[in-house]
Amino acid sequence: MQPIRSIDLHLHTTISDGTDTPEELLAAARAAKLFLFSITDHDALDAAFLVPLLLKAGDPKFLSGIEFTSKDETGKCHILGYGFDSNNPALLALAARGHDLRVKKAAARFDFLESEYSISFPKEEVERVLSLKGPSKAHIWNLMVRLGYAATMEEALQKLGRMYYTGEYISAEEAIAAILGAGGVPVLAHPFHGSGNERIEPDKMEERIVHLMGYGLQGLEVFYSTFAPEVRQAALALAKKYRLFATAGSDYHGTNKRVQIGETGLYPNDLPGELLAFLARFGLA
Repeated sequence: MQPIRSIDLHLHTTISDGTDTPEELLAAARAAKLFLFSITDHDALDAAFLVPLLLKAGDPKFLSGIEFTSKDETGKCHILGYGFDSNNPALLALAARGHDLRVKKAAARFDFLESEYSISFPKEEVERVLSLKGPSKAHIWNLMVRLGYAATMEEALQKLGRMYYTGEYISAEEAIAAILGAGGVPVLAHPFHGSGNERIEPDKMEERIVHLMGYGLQGLEVFYSTFAPEVRQAALALAKKYRLFATAGSDYHGTNKRVQIGETGLYPNDLPGELLAFLARFGLA
């Protein structure tokens, strides 16, 4: 049995660290015959404004989306937001702040590579990356490979992964509050995944979920491209236990990840009530 490819609520474009433009991603969503999709660029709302202008009759349904990179006392986490008012001033302000923090982190990565590995990038390349809407680790690792500072993406990632960043992050509380304030639904992205290759144990994950629910968390990304079946079941059990919505997302980044659109692990006969409730929240079930 093949996974259903009709819903994908976790997609990235060139607005952040994907390699498809919003126009190309919409074309890919059409080709994949998606029923529903959302573009969740990191700390950016551009796609929420642009995509509705591109949609035509018969196109997949679209939900406004964003992915905030957050951190608090429980660690680093990514908070997805769906179905919000993109013109909400507080949400716009938080996305703008998220962009500024991404620029600072990208600059810190360049500084780290120079101090740790004596890698000195051309000034124009550094300025180009820092001027992007969503400068990211992906932009830097691709630059390292292109300029010969790493032979492969894996080698570049290994070097970048040695940096311990102590700079500021948006807090999970701020992210959830902004999404709720804009009428949206806040969802914890890829639960059980922490920072980098970190994997969070089930008891710690449950503690984190309860902690985030205190701020107003409403859902979990239960169906995710790299989750093994037992991880999906564990995430779904937590969604059921705490009466949270369940969502499905591939985390597609174009050629920056080995993941395809619609690759969520969601099967035709595996549509739990928690996912149907999420769809019903937006009149889609």
